[in-house]
Amino acid sequence: MQTQSQTLRDSATMRWTALLLLALAMFCSYIFMDILSPIKDLMESTRGWDSTAFGTMQGSETFLNVFVFFLIFAGIILDAMGVRFTAILSGIVMLVGAVIKWYAVSDLFIGSDLETWFTTHLNYIPGFDELGVSPFYEGMPASAKVAALGFMIFGCGCEMAGITVSRGIVKWFKGRETALAMGSEMALARLGVATCMIFSPFFAKLGGNVSVSRSVAFGVVLLMIALMMLVVYFFMDLKLDSQTGEAEEKDEPFKLADIKEILVSSGFWLVALLCVLYYSAIFPFQKYAVNMLQCNLSFTPPAEGTFWASPSVTIYQYLIMLVVAAAAFASNFMKDKVWKYVLLCVAIVSLIGFCYMGYMRQSAETIFAVFPLLAVGITPILGSYVDHKGKAATMLILGSLLLIACHLTFAFVLPSFKGTGVGGVAIAYITILVLGASFSLVPASLWPSVPKLVNEKIIGSAYALIFWIQNIGLWLFPLLIGKVLDKTNPGIKDATDYDYTWPLVMLASLGVAALILGLVLKVVDRRKGLGLEEPNIK
Repeated sequence: MQTQSQTLRDSATMRWTALLLLALAMFCSYIFMDILSPIKDLMESTRGWDSTAFGTMQGSETFLNVFVFFLIFAGIILDAMGVRFTAILSGIVMLVGAVIKWYAVSDLFIGSDLETWFTTHLNYIPGFDELGVSPFYEGMPASAKVAALGFMIFGCGCEMAGITVSRGIVKWFKGRETALAMGSEMALARLGVATCMIFSPFFAKLGGNVSVSRSVAFGVVLLMIALMMLVVYFFMDLKLDSQTGEAEEKDEPFKLADIKEILVSSGFWLVALLCVLYYSAIFPFQKYAVNMLQCNLSFTPPAEGTFWASPSVTIYQYLIMLVVAAAAFASNFMKDKVWKYVLLCVAIVSLIGFCYMGYMRQSAETIFAVFPLLAVGITPILGSYVDHKGKAATMLILGSLLLIACHLTFAFVLPSFKGTGVGGVAIAYITILVLGASFSLVPASLWPSVPKLVNEKIIGSAYALIFWIQNIGLWLFPLLIGKVLDKTNPGIKDATDYDYTWPLVMLASLGVAALILGLVLKVVDRRKGLGLEEPNIK
């Protein structure tokens, strides 16, 4: 019999290598998820999409997951077939959907028979239209319809990958630094947001010729790389099972009683509702954040021929971003205090340089790119704290308060600084950094709490149910933001003239609801002894 010390799981290097592979795959998926977000204005000017069309397409990512219950099936597949099979399947599905979306926004689609067909069809879908949840509508541009179709398929694979990664981390880190691992994975994955914000407009405007399809093609290539990462993980996970003697495939077959066991847990419902509120206030916002900054700040493009207007500045800023992320992240693992503080100083100085470059470039997308950087540095700290000290429910309450403050600042404070130059940009940077920090509380505290609420054999189904509930918000709120923008801004022709007050107030209200639920969760945890305030490592 092989001893536990002989397995890959007990090697810190191999354990964290497995995590890195999963995180890199999610990093690529996060880039594609928001690939059109920083170029909303270009979609309006080159493809004729208004805010409703843009929001409907963005919300379509989760349509099949919500209304065809694909995520529930994904959880069943995960529990029945295991992490390896589901990881590869999710990578393939993401890539297929991405290729369809690329075709929809490419010049190949313009004037094609498919464009003609989609223009005259899918304007009315029986049942869905009556319920007001149709993914298409009459007058929706054909390119937006096909892009939405591809995004639906991508969304199935992306959310399947999400629950698979969570289950994979539990498998490799159970009884060890679970929260730190989940927080670290999400910190790295969220660098995809900054990467998207920096490079999507870069590729769309490359060479002075605007082409939104280049941005999407960039995302497609990255998803090919993600699939390769998942293939490598497949063989690592297979080796682990051969060492432990675990039979991952067809172990603990799914039963309807499993779902019932999950649904009767009050703790599960509170965590699930907190999740949907948090994510609905962040992910849909990301899709409009760049346009919101364009509308609330005044930008003067740098003069042509200068360094700040050159394509090379994009590469330099991205390299500085990597320095910020790497130094901040690595500082969490330094036992030598001297090196720890040296890395923190490097991260802070680099972050200031990154922000300065964003200001000099005078572009909203490079300003919002700072969103995940503070989170990268503090998520491992928060994860380690939950592992050793607990207080997960308390962190969720704190995250809600920060969420409310940030959205109200964007709604009422930032617009008053329009035209002030440095002042408005400084307010934007601080608020975006704090919002990213508040979001980092979720992976560090919420996701590691799920194994405390349900039986180990149905963790996959539990994550799938949470993701399904979350996806309802991720489908609804991009659509609502787009509709509210069009309703409250009648006659707007320029994509940089929208008033975002009411959409932001709507998002702040989600934070208020999350705060109330967080307080309720803390009371329930104390009364029922769920263990959410207790450390993961005992």
